[in-house]
Amino acid sequence: MMHAIEKLVRAERATKPAMTILKVDRRVFLVGSGAGLALASFAGPLAAFEGYAVGGSDMPNGVVTDPRIFVAIDPDGTVTIVAHRAEMGTGSRTSLPMVLADEMGADWARVTIVQAPGDEPRYGNQDTDGSRSMRHHIQSMRQMGAAVRTMLARAAAAEWGVAEGDVTVGVHEVTGPNGSLGFGDLAAAAMALDVPAAENLAFRDESEFRYIGTGSVPITDLHDITTGKAVYGADVSLPGMLHAVVARPAVVGGKVVSFDAEAALAIPGVTRVVELPAAGSPVYFAPLGGVAVVASNTWAALRGRDALEIVWEDGPNASYDSAVFRVEMEATAAMPGAVVRDQGDWDAAKAAAARVISGQYYQAHMAHATMEPPVALANFANGALEVWAPVQSPYGTRKDLATFTGLDEAAVTVHTTLLGGGFGRKSKCDFAIEAALLSKEVGAPVRVQWTREDDIRHGYYHSTSIDHIEAAVDDSGKVTGLLHRVVAPSIMSIFMEDSGYLANWENGMGHTDMPFDVGALRCENGKAMAHTRIGWWRSVNNVPRAFAMQSFIAELAEATGRDHKDLLLELIGPAREVDPDGMGLPDGLWNYGESADVYPIDAGRFAKVVNVAADAAGYGQALPEGEAIGLAVHRSFVTYVAAAARVRVVDGRVEVPEIHMAVDCGFAANPERIRSQMEGAAVMGMTLAMHSGITFENGAVVQSNFSDYQMVRTDNFPRKVTTHIVPHPFSVPAAGVGEPGVPPIAPAIANGVFFATGKRMRSLPIGDLV
Repeated sequence: MMHAIEKLVRAERATKPAMTILKVDRRVFLVGSGAGLALASFAGPLAAFEGYAVGGSDMPNGVVTDPRIFVAIDPDGTVTIVAHRAEMGTGSRTSLPMVLADEMGADWARVTIVQAPGDEPRYGNQDTDGSRSMRHHIQSMRQMGAAVRTMLARAAAAEWGVAEGDVTVGVHEVTGPNGSLGFGDLAAAAMALDVPAAENLAFRDESEFRYIGTGSVPITDLHDITTGKAVYGADVSLPGMLHAVVARPAVVGGKVVSFDAEAALAIPGVTRVVELPAAGSPVYFAPLGGVAVVASNTWAALRGRDALEIVWEDGPNASYDSAVFRVEMEATAAMPGAVVRDQGDWDAAKAAAARVISGQYYQAHMAHATMEPPVALANFANGALEVWAPVQSPYGTRKDLATFTGLDEAAVTVHTTLLGGGFGRKSKCDFAIEAALLSKEVGAPVRVQWTREDDIRHGYYHSTSIDHIEAAVDDSGKVTGLLHRVVAPSIMSIFMEDSGYLANWENGMGHTDMPFDVGALRCENGKAMAHTRIGWWRSVNNVPRAFAMQSFIAELAEATGRDHKDLLLELIGPAREVDPDGMGLPDGLWNYGESADVYPIDAGRFAKVVNVAADAAGYGQALPEGEAIGLAVHRSFVTYVAAAARVRVVDGRVEVPEIHMAVDCGFAANPERIRSQMEGAAVMGMTLAMHSGITFENGAVVQSNFSDYQMVRTDNFPRKVTTHIVPHPFSVPAAGVGEPGVPPIAPAIANGVFFATGKRMRSLPIGDLV
């Protein structure tokens, strides 16, 4: 009988893209004679993580008691490790197995990685989001590796008839007084042993790490990605597969009144035209509805969609105009809002101030614009559903597919392909639900492909926002109080009836959690209703908050005759851990789901990254006319990142030839991926600074493709990005990496423009020209 991990191995080794991932048996994994070792690993009680106070907190119900299969050893010594999180460039598919392999003693050259299906009861939380894969799972991966190593040692000791302490697990072999045995030689015997209790495991000292923390392991799929062999969502195919595209309502909440499919059905290759139900309210991750054209190929489906004649009812958001809405948000920002933090007495500080300096900042909606637009292949057959898709939340997708198709969850399988970018868009599985509904309707496998126009015009958008900031300044130029008022539609509007106010966790992203050492600090939130689908976007609310506050501090420095870095460090204040109980937070500190005892807000680490980035960039040195170094710093996903951007303005055109980034993410488990993430964040940050603006007229998105929703291009992007990782031992918990690099980039660039030209950039995007 073939056990499930063997099926995963065979799937990974299959030659056809369609067969890259196969259905996994949900029964308890069994190993036949000679099949090797399949380790039943478990999270265990939270006490198992006392040596590293994170991990396990994002598992279902906090504790997982059912075994989860993560590693197997073949008789030839090949080690297979299951990656339970999606790969979208962050390196999760490599870094987590790498930790397990290092603790186990495996030779990375003899390790094979296979992708887990969506199954959180078995694997634990699978949402690749929130920059939490490493910080939540590094120690559980080490625990599994230590358990395998212990079982191999015990098997070797029994084989030789010696004490366990007389054997040593080296690199892919166990040595003892009677010679050595390879991992494959011991696999079957080790499988017969009980999994060691977590409290009885001994972990390697970090001086023994060969891979963890060294940056020596490239991403697993690097060769396939660079040679075009990697399997993304659009690469999977099945026999008899049909292709579909969907005509969706231009306005969220719109629906089909009537349609004529005659011309579409006349297109060669078009086989069916199917109406999909309109999304209700709240919209959640439901498809928007509309009319789908199913064909033998994508080109025919596209031609068929163009030929459709549809009468739409635009619904309650038909009048949404983002320019008008900006004016409404600005009016709201001029008035007091709901107080979400009140430390000290802002009113008294303002009344006693020698000067009150203010600034107001705007950010347009933004689209994710992932390199790979949404795509999914679904096969509904014999009362069961299989889906292949680039999704960030495979188990969440599985649950939603069960709900929307009426199936039991056990009848749904979700296979995660490589993601051609995610940024939060592919946590929302509306495109996979479309494919499933169509496959069920037509009785054949169906792949739904979104075009770039679909992606830009029918996505989930980063919230537009207004940030209003005031500073009370005394006669000496010292800041005695700050007011930060935010007006922005909430992501919660897609999940429940819209209140118009941000959730506590949204306010906790760069608004209520800043550690400024001032006498009074008030944060307020003004009401703004959502008129489109608002969704999380890489670094979420941190992007506009960092842009506003870090830009304002630069302007405040200029207005008070201070050096920007000096003022920034003065506001951060002395090295200290900020006491959440003294921050004046009526709803408590939201700390990215983490304990403030484990991940405190540390002003010293804030200041450290500012100094590292500034010194590396040569801050304070004389520069040619039209050039300046802009600084910005931000803490998000419990990581501290500062950016020092060298900005050059030539004939009004903004250029960024160099950026230095300092990152303090605790223990740096995979420096190679950290550098890659910071480099990507610099490019993405420059894109959102200059180009990323989605506007609405008559309820519909105006932009359509990269012609009018532009990215930075090869003629103007940060050509040199140097990442400076603040070193820490393993005892300092690993923090987030995928998202924290983005927020400081736009304000660093805007501040560079400001100090180079004197022009204040208070709206995102700022554009190419100033």
